[in-house]
Amino acid sequence: MSETARLPATRRERRALAADNRKMPRQLSRIPREEWPAYRPHGLTEVWRSRDFLVQVFSHEACERLSVCRTSITGDRWTDNIAWDDLQRLKRECGRGDQCAVEIFPPDAAVVNVSNMRHIWLCDPPPFMWRRR
Repeated sequence: MSETARLPATRRERRALAADNRKMPRQLSRIPREEWPAYRPHGLTEVWRSRDFLVQVFSHEACERLSVCRTSITGDRWTDNIAWDDLQRLKRECGRGDQCAVEIFPPDAAVVNVSNMRHIWLCDPPPFMWRRR
């Protein structure tokens, strides 16, 4: 369960993934630690899974990061197109609906794009955030 999860390569692995997805609930559920694979990236504190999404929660010095990807494959990559509404709902479903989050778009020289994955960082509300009146 790495941040760049290995893509199921064989037809049998892809069918197994699709079957596993159908067994999962539509809403995120927390995966117990004892069910995680042996390899655990540094800082991984929680794993959540639904039929359509995988959310990994990482603890950093000053905040938490939610790394989100789809659980289906399109062509030779994890399926893309995770909408803003999906990110907001997934943040809520894993218990962080009351927290502010930002997504970072780095300078070109610092871009790391190895998987169709979105990352949102939980933080204090920034001063430029829109608010309801």
